[in-house]
Amino acid sequence: MTTHDVALSRRAMLKGAAGLVIGLYLPEKARAQSGAAHAFRRAAGGADFAPNAFIRIGADDTVTVLIKHIEFGQGPFTGLATLVAEELDADWSKVRAEHAPSNTDFYKNLAFGVQGTGGSTAIANSYDQMRKAGATARAMLVAAAAQSWGVPAREITVERGVLRHTGTGREGRFGQFAEAAARQPAPADPPLKDPSVFRLIGRDDGSVRKLDSAAKSNGTAQFTIDMREPGMLTVVVAHPPRFGARVASFDASAARAIQGVVDVKQVPTGVAVYANGTWPAIKGREQLRISWDESAAEKRSSDQLIEEYRALARRPGRIAGAHGDAITTLARAERIIEAEYVFPYLAHAPMEPLDGFLRWDGQRAHARFGSQLQTLDHQTIATVLGLKPEQVELETMLAGGSFGRRAQQTSHLAAELAEVAKAIDPGRPVKLVWTREDDIRGGYYRPLIVHRMRGGLRDGKIVAWTDTVVSQSILKGSPFEAVMAKGGIDATSVEGAKEIPYDIADFRCDLHTTDVGVPVLWWRSVGHTHTGYAVECFVDELLQATGQDPVAGRLAMMGKAPREAGVLRAVAELAQWSGPGPVNGRARGVAVVKSFDSYVAQIAEVSAGDDGPRVHKVWCAVDCGVPVNPDVIRAQMEGGIGFGVGAALYGEVALDEGRPVPANFDTYRVLRIHEMPQVEVHVVNSSEKPTGVGEPGVPPIGPAVANAMARIGLGRPRRLPLVRAVA
Repeated sequence: MTTHDVALSRRAMLKGAAGLVIGLYLPEKARAQSGAAHAFRRAAGGADFAPNAFIRIGADDTVTVLIKHIEFGQGPFTGLATLVAEELDADWSKVRAEHAPSNTDFYKNLAFGVQGTGGSTAIANSYDQMRKAGATARAMLVAAAAQSWGVPAREITVERGVLRHTGTGREGRFGQFAEAAARQPAPADPPLKDPSVFRLIGRDDGSVRKLDSAAKSNGTAQFTIDMREPGMLTVVVAHPPRFGARVASFDASAARAIQGVVDVKQVPTGVAVYANGTWPAIKGREQLRISWDESAAEKRSSDQLIEEYRALARRPGRIAGAHGDAITTLARAERIIEAEYVFPYLAHAPMEPLDGFLRWDGQRAHARFGSQLQTLDHQTIATVLGLKPEQVELETMLAGGSFGRRAQQTSHLAAELAEVAKAIDPGRPVKLVWTREDDIRGGYYRPLIVHRMRGGLRDGKIVAWTDTVVSQSILKGSPFEAVMAKGGIDATSVEGAKEIPYDIADFRCDLHTTDVGVPVLWWRSVGHTHTGYAVECFVDELLQATGQDPVAGRLAMMGKAPREAGVLRAVAELAQWSGPGPVNGRARGVAVVKSFDSYVAQIAEVSAGDDGPRVHKVWCAVDCGVPVNPDVIRAQMEGGIGFGVGAALYGEVALDEGRPVPANFDTYRVLRIHEMPQVEVHVVNSSEKPTGVGEPGVPPIGPAVANAMARIGLGRPRRLPLVRAVA
């Protein structure tokens, strides 16, 4: 049976049962999952109108939008629901959002081809799709009202969930027409609004409030860590202290003696302890005696790796991007400036560490967790348990942050969750929990990276630029390698470095890809987290050497980068830029970075404190195309700045003979609340297609702070974290 046939048969079944639910267009394998489940469960009682896979309208006028992207604080519940509500002309107070089920056919990320969230693509890939979903529902409701009232559909208006016909004075709300709308044909290509008449998109008066804030504030929001079920076992796994090590043998007798411990099993990733709660599971794990086979383990320290990287950086790598003849021009330059930037491994450290729930009876499995790449996680669970994908249900839960941690190209959490379920008898639901220490010491870090930069100056201008990058590949061995790594170049290693916004005639960027046994992963803003720093610190240093103002000098080289220039002018105006200073003990640094097709410029005001730099205020200008939710955009810029300041100042996972040193927030330092700078954000008005904001606020802040540090005598740090430079 084809997907279309399944959809038609399901529609017929539902209409026969209740006559009120249509057009879910979901195949059998997606049934009874997440938000879509409600449409089926409530069909017999009543009032839902589901014109497509994204919208459900109830008799109480509630509009529920099924969101294909995970919500972990970055705003897709609100942003994507806004797109639907705009075209539907819904009453925002009646709009709700739920996670869509795992189903690639209907809920794939149009930028990826699989269902998943990342790369700041949620709004960008869904902008037209979700607007069309809303327009379709609106057209069907209008058709139902026109038929009921015996008037032309073109004479009916819709405003805030109310349909009206001025000529007859009739009006009705969405819920009144849900059943009748279910019998209307869906238009193939409904017209979309002209942006000039948008009522919700771009609204900036506080009325389009975030849909998930109330539940997260009052404690009713459910995260995976909150999961409780009768008979559920909590599982923690003892992982090896060095990456690449394996269990040689273990003694679990003392662990089994802990009250509440139910069982202990070896799994591919270590030794799993099953208990009647998290605390006995952790205490039981502490009593395990494990002998590790470390013959294949990574045993190099951070300092050893850095020295190896530095040696590599002095040799040309594989060319990632080039124009002109940078090597020849450097040789002829009046002056050459060199800089080497070293970036440490970084943990993601979300507030909710990794966790997952799975119920498996030997024939079917139901998983619930904060899945960021649903397609990969779904298939992984099926493979581990020996099931067909249609025998697995994956329900996406709210997650307490990610910053890239849950977007695992190896689906290692889903695999471990399935393995711990498989290791015991079917029928016992399990909740796998990683502690904070597990997560920070568990790898999947932002890679360790070295940039070696050389700039040539002549006649007061920058005439040549080279950048040799040394890094592990995030993509190597993953399903994304074939698409995103061409000619031996991992695109995520050099994005933001292989091409820059400045008009420099002779340019070269090359790459060395290393082989290290530390698992690495994309980290919020991926390659731009280090390329933004290296490029913006180096251009600032070159401008200072030629006596140019940091803002004016950049603008003079941005002839082919109008949107970068636009945000730079905007932030300079916002901050009333009059030079870097210092003035009254404070200096200002600037940086501008394009990432994920969004443009962000920031100015940071910094002073020298007793323990290093103190960031007092940050001005930020962002151009992300049509600003769907300005309040969400500002929140993401503010959050990105706080995240980026903390990482730049303090972030480092050092390795001691291969073992990660930090374990929790006492040793893996993040920004404290009293250290958060004041932030002022300007959202550039634009008619360009919308782009993402979850990540682009991060890259400019590190170099903006570093460039300010250089003006107050603290130096422009070459090895991060920044506090290391002034310690």
